[in-house]
Amino acid sequence: MKKLVKNNVYWVGYMDWELETFHGEDYSIYNGSSQNAYLIEEGKTVLMDTVWTPHRDDFIENLEKELGDLHKIDYIIAQHGECDHTGTLPALMAKIPDTPIYCTANCVKSLEGQYGKNGWNFHVVKTGDTLDIGNGKKLIFVEMPMLHWPDSMATYMTKDNILFSMDAFGQHFAVAEMFNDCADQALLWKEALKYYVNILNPFSPMCLRKLDEIEKMNLTIDMIAPSHGVIWRKDPMQIVRKYREWANAYQEDRVTIAYGTMWNGTEKIAHAIADEIHRQSPSTVVKVFNVEKADKNEIMTEVFRSRAIAVGSPTVLNDVLSGVSGWLTFLKSLRFKNKKAGAFGCYGWSGEGNKILQTRLKEAGFDVIDENIKSFWNPEEEDFSKIPAFVTALIGTKEEETQPKPVKWQCPCGYVYDPEKGDPSQGVKPGTAWEDVPADWTCPVCHLPKSAFFKVE
Repeated sequence: MKKLVKNNVYWVGYMDWELETFHGEDYSIYNGSSQNAYLIEEGKTVLMDTVWTPHRDDFIENLEKELGDLHKIDYIIAQHGECDHTGTLPALMAKIPDTPIYCTANCVKSLEGQYGKNGWNFHVVKTGDTLDIGNGKKLIFVEMPMLHWPDSMATYMTKDNILFSMDAFGQHFAVAEMFNDCADQALLWKEALKYYVNILNPFSPMCLRKLDEIEKMNLTIDMIAPSHGVIWRKDPMQIVRKYREWANAYQEDRVTIAYGTMWNGTEKIAHAIADEIHRQSPSTVVKVFNVEKADKNEIMTEVFRSRAIAVGSPTVLNDVLSGVSGWLTFLKSLRFKNKKAGAFGCYGWSGEGNKILQTRLKEAGFDVIDENIKSFWNPEEEDFSKIPAFVTALIGTKEEETQPKPVKWQCPCGYVYDPEKGDPSQGVKPGTAWEDVPADWTCPVCHLPKSAFFKVE
């Protein structure tokens, strides 16, 4: 059955109470989720997105009951091609094959790539394009590339002042009452933060620019209707304010310690580091996780909140534990900014583990301290005696925190311009300051223009 959102706008999605993982097995879900689709019944009838393939029969059956005839649908809006929002399209279009589908050019590529070239009636839209839906109301389209796919867009409905925001501002959280003011607030904000960190954080610079762009459009937003989780109707801009805060290299006075261990030696060091942090800085919140046992999404949410992390592993086969290695790969993909990191671990024979950890942490964008705890077999008093200096270097002092940080320029693809190296392949000599790099220079990795780069500290 459809549920009223506002006036002639209804929720017709799927409440997925049993969902446990998302993106394959990559995202853990403990409080259910929802695939939000919306039906607008003004002068024109508009279907805003669909649901995941496993629920397509229920979805189509419900639409037929509500509308009487699927041919009453005048327009379909596909805001994002990922299958949790478009999985029903092939079955639906088999019934109403000529219905116009409004989406971005990249979304056309996504849909045809996933479902084949079926001759669907695509209408490509860009930011600022509008669609008249009758009764004096329009839909205004806003491209949202990389929030979180290149094909993403949002849609604003005039008069009702609803922003259908697609994956932005959502959560994997099932709330039967649908609205943010009806939800358990502690769970809502926990899930909203987890969603941002594990799905959207890599695109924080684009998020900030898009928030600025939407602000300049001077839209009155009374409600934000994302594609997962609650609909924001009470103070809907509170989630926008949080996104602006989270996207700006967010951190709190927290430290996360993440480790893997074979025979508990590295675990002992992890616990000793936690104790020393509490001794040196009692107000600092410390979280300790065994990365091979704990939920990686929950760990990353804590890393996001932290100003520093310590990562440990024993040396195994001239490397680190495979579980730690996989975790580090995920850590790098989330592109955290403005955080320190340190390495620790035990070894029995070759002892490369700490250097490998330090290298991987640098590659992940962390400011890695030189100090490290390297214990031969099991930690002894000599090893524990090094922990105070390690912690001091990791959490710093109040004076250090006030020092200005060097500014770098980074491409959305992750490439960081290094003035010392320049880019000789494009005629930019070593030692060339960013301000002196030619305006027509492009990223050597993905070839985006200089104007696409953003400041990082």
